[in-house]
Amino acid sequence: MTEPSGETAPEAAEPTEDLREEASEPPAPAAAEGQESAGEPGTAEEPDTDGEPDAPEEPGAAEGPDAAEGPESAEESGGRTVTAEEPEPSEGPDGRTVTAEGAEAAEEPGSAEESGDRVAAGEGAGVAGDVGGPEVSEAQAELAAQRELRARIEARKAEKSGPVVSGAKLSGTAADLLAAVRAVEGGAASGSTFYEAPEPAPRPAVETAPATTVRPPAPERPAAPAPGTTAAVREVLVAGGAPEALAGRVAAVLGEGAAPALREDPWQLLAVPGVRPEQADGFARALLGPACGPGDPRRTIALTVWLLERAALQGHTALEVQAVRAGLAGHAVPDPEQAVEAAVSEGAVLLFQEEETAEEPDGDEDVEEAPATEREPAAPALLGLDRYALAEESLADGLARLVRTAKAEVWEGGELERAAGAHGLVLHTGGEAARAEPVALAAAARERGLRTLVAVHADTRVEKDAVTVAALLSGAAGPGRDEDGAFALDLLVVLDAPQLDVETGAMLVESLPDGCRLVLNGDPEVLGAPGAGRVFADVLASRVCPRIASRVPDPGPLGELVSGIGVGELNQVEAPGKEVVIVPVRDAGEAVHRTVQLVADSVPRALGVPSEQTQVVTVGHGGSAGTRALNAALKQRLNPGPGRFGGYDPGDRVAYAPAPGHTVTGTVLSADAEGLRLRCGRDELLVPRDRVESALRHGWALTAHQAAGARWPAVVVVLPGDAAGGLSRPWVYTAFGRAERHLSVVHGVDQALPRAVAEGVAPERTTRLRPLLEALLAADGEEGAA
Repeated sequence: MTEPSGETAPEAAEPTEDLREEASEPPAPAAAEGQESAGEPGTAEEPDTDGEPDAPEEPGAAEGPDAAEGPESAEESGGRTVTAEEPEPSEGPDGRTVTAEGAEAAEEPGSAEESGDRVAAGEGAGVAGDVGGPEVSEAQAELAAQRELRARIEARKAEKSGPVVSGAKLSGTAADLLAAVRAVEGGAASGSTFYEAPEPAPRPAVETAPATTVRPPAPERPAAPAPGTTAAVREVLVAGGAPEALAGRVAAVLGEGAAPALREDPWQLLAVPGVRPEQADGFARALLGPACGPGDPRRTIALTVWLLERAALQGHTALEVQAVRAGLAGHAVPDPEQAVEAAVSEGAVLLFQEEETAEEPDGDEDVEEAPATEREPAAPALLGLDRYALAEESLADGLARLVRTAKAEVWEGGELERAAGAHGLVLHTGGEAARAEPVALAAAARERGLRTLVAVHADTRVEKDAVTVAALLSGAAGPGRDEDGAFALDLLVVLDAPQLDVETGAMLVESLPDGCRLVLNGDPEVLGAPGAGRVFADVLASRVCPRIASRVPDPGPLGELVSGIGVGELNQVEAPGKEVVIVPVRDAGEAVHRTVQLVADSVPRALGVPSEQTQVVTVGHGGSAGTRALNAALKQRLNPGPGRFGGYDPGDRVAYAPAPGHTVTGTVLSADAEGLRLRCGRDELLVPRDRVESALRHGWALTAHQAAGARWPAVVVVLPGDAAGGLSRPWVYTAFGRAERHLSVVHGVDQALPRAVAEGVAPERTTRLRPLLEALLAADGEEGAA
């Protein structure tokens, strides 16, 4: 749940005074060209509004010698811009800009003053000075001045018996400049060649920027389905009795051939998020009639995939075969075992089953080898989807690569620094106060000359010189990538690592070059990633790298309370500064009322924390005191309005999910034809119109999963009576730990809260990363021992 964007785009450059023209005069050509390239607002420097990074510049466009001094060079040359038709300027020893036409003007000091040509001297806005005669345009005056200047130079040349030898009558920089001018006139060098060069050399046509600063193009939004595709899908949906509103989502998921695919296999409707099996069954009966039944292979395959997709939303990257069979049986599939075999044979799902490897006997003992048919699998057979299987395998390979390729070095410092110097992968655990240790490690690594970066999960937690993981992966922030797609880094420190799902973790590790060090920091007690996988917990359990546990405790009453929850104890703590306040309530209605009162009045008045810095955390979205009910009440009190932009008004706090499991919090700025514009942390981003309804919620109240990884000065945790079933120790630990200065607990669950802290363990996630990682690095250990 990190922010997709990073640094804001640069502000548009203001036009300089020498580019402003009199309305009574026609614009001079040179001045017009200068306007096009001097940073006019709304052209090359227009700031982003959708949170996407700027498009990459052409190689050499920003870092070549002629473009390096953008606005300054325009000012020095009087607002004239050298184009393809004009010779390129070179810079004289006194900082003047010399062109091929007027190069001779630098032959003697003061020649620019003699001709009255303020252009060569860097004065004015392209006006030729006191040329005499009737009033002329700037372009005519400039040409007249150049003609006069050339005539004087030719006259002086004619008076001399021979050419002036460089250094004979001139000395110092004037002689050097004359030699450079003659090289230009004779064709031995271009006008942009610097006079210091010992031998004139042709300038390359294109100069590429250093490879380490190349950024990938901004990720493009997926193209909207063609209108014809959507219309065809709408016809099929109507024929099957499904809502027409699903047409756009179905077309986006199934692609251009969605309509014929849906007619042939109506259960493909299950691929659309939010569609349930009973709805797909009704749609199929309407289209196929009696030809379909509960054992239809199309139905059983679609249901198998649907079960695994739902499991991924709960954090699993795979499920045991028996669990999938039980799920199919619960949806009236007559032969679940055959259904699983059909799904595997069709390639819709993957089957994973690793046999137990026999340990070699010690010494010369004779051990009877068991037949291969009697070997038991090391773990139950698993079923998974290819996207998560590939992500876990790629992540395991990448982590093993970092372990293998890092060169062991001796770093002076604490335990964490010594471990990071000696290993390519290091885990660091601890609470909120422990975050300072990996940040200090990054600072020390920079002092050693290493290319170092700190990445965090949420935009509200961005430390100095840190970026969010989302912004790093999108290219909106960070060091950029080289030609191989790898980050230009020697050390990457990732804070809030428990929030990494397997697909994000795989993309991150794949982007690290060989030899790069990776330090993952996090609190193992918090709720896991909102997406599939449990990267941090699996790597911790695999024991394939050093694990450094911080000894820095979280300070104050809040730190004492949260630390006790981590070990299963809900302690009463002394809070003289009202750091912790318990607000008992009888029912959900009272919980909503007291929550609004706390956010809008009590906390700002008693503690000085404004409402916009207070976050409400509750158990779920539904229910009488879930996020929907709380957000409706908070909006009515804090930012009332008609919701004229798809239910939202400027100033509304929102939670935006650009991808499943990835939440960005922000504030509504405005709306236009493209969609809703938000301010999220330091950035602005655009929510497309077609995604406002499905991906946006009001954000005064969040679930603990949405809030994980972020912190606020004040937090109000709402626990109505119907929330008892959703409580667990990690949930309470995460929710209470979001508060920096003050925590209010709207308490209506009675003894369910201490019971959840003492006994409520979050369900385990089924993943494959740990055995994959252990197998890879165990194989390396065996090869090394051999």
